[in-house]
Amino acid sequence: MNDRVVMPIWMFGIFIVIMNTTMFNVSIPSIIKTLDITADLGSWIISSYSIGYALSTMIYSRLSDSIPLRRLLMVGLTILGLSSIIGLFARDFNTLLTVRILQSAGAGTMSGLGIVMASRYIPYNRRGRAITMISTGSAMAFGLGPIMGGVISDYFGFNGLFAFTCLILLVFPVLMRLLPKEELKPLKFDVSGTILTIVNASTLLIAVMQRSLFWFIGSLLSFAVHAWYLRRVKKETFINPKLFTKKEYLKLTMVGFCVLVLNLGNLFLMPLALANLAAKSAIAIGLTIAPGAILTVFLSRFVGRWIDRYGNIRFLLIGHGILAVVLAVFSFALVASPMVILIGYLFFSPSLSATLSSLNNETTQILPKQMIGSGMGLMQLIQFFGGSFSVAVCGIILTMQKNIPLGLAYENVYRILLVVCLLSLAISVWYKQTASNSKSQSQMTV
Repeated sequence: MNDRVVMPIWMFGIFIVIMNTTMFNVSIPSIIKTLDITADLGSWIISSYSIGYALSTMIYSRLSDSIPLRRLLMVGLTILGLSSIIGLFARDFNTLLTVRILQSAGAGTMSGLGIVMASRYIPYNRRGRAITMISTGSAMAFGLGPIMGGVISDYFGFNGLFAFTCLILLVFPVLMRLLPKEELKPLKFDVSGTILTIVNASTLLIAVMQRSLFWFIGSLLSFAVHAWYLRRVKKETFINPKLFTKKEYLKLTMVGFCVLVLNLGNLFLMPLALANLAAKSAIAIGLTIAPGAILTVFLSRFVGRWIDRYGNIRFLLIGHGILAVVLAVFSFALVASPMVILIGYLFFSPSLSATLSSLNNETTQILPKQMIGSGMGLMQLIQFFGGSFSVAVCGIILTMQKNIPLGLAYENVYRILLVVCLLSLAISVWYKQTASNSKSQSQMTV
């Protein structure tokens, strides 16, 4: 496989998939107005996609242990492309919600299979830059999504957003031609475990997004049932219980959760702060955030090479350090000027991309080859949940601070994110102290 050709195309596919999230985020007010629905119903346009995307990401990763990547990609991108075409004609809430759920069922194929493909077919000495391109596609979408979503929805309505996602149909045939052919292995897919995982993630995400004690109790019960199932069943399960015995993997998973808390928390807060503190329009907000995303794309080719040359752990720590500095500045100087956010995100976005790239690359290196599909799938599910959890909690904390100046309320939330960043940095340092032993043991088991 020619990764120098495949990875830029895959990065564009990731960009389209993540844009499908960020564009709809800024278009929710117009969707609510156009369809004449309540805000609670409108939130389901976002939350349903979030839940489905997180779950499909893990399912595709897990299926890749048995089913060829080309076949999984064909199924996922076909579902995403066809559902996006249907979305062009959605005129009521039920149709729109159904389309978003179908989109999420196909979208997870790009994130779920990207790292599996890189770890399977790209040599060790070039894998860092390949995984960096995947992270760059996400960072670019997070940065450009608000402005593109605002422009498209203003001129073409929310249906126009589906037209952009239809571009995935251009990526599909090219990747199908470039990806290597694989043999179909005996399918060992745990249907019961998959259903339990879906129930676990769905109930917990709904509990957080809806702030519901009822759903939270239901989620705890579902986790208890799943734990009982993993202990009793002897066959290969959807979530590999051996992953929970690998201490270094669990440390990296905790770091991944924290990093996505920082990423989506910041992306949730920046537009609100620019709108409410500086009275910026949707397009102006996008223009403030976009330079950071563009710089991330420019630096990606260099960051990937540096990670391959100098190692994952070094960039994991450097990235955390820069993120901590930016969050500290936001915690105490956010109200000074919109330029604080613009300049801060110029450092935040590339550092976040480098941190995620080194984290994912390191995880593929400490896991035995036969566990990469299940291990990366679970990690991405936990990461995505971290992002969804962050947005919900940041919103709750802001709501609780109605009686203090708005600028101080935003800064207080950033101080909490700073604490999360420092905690993640501490776990990364802890991991560094024991990483060499884990890698040597992993290499012995491959």
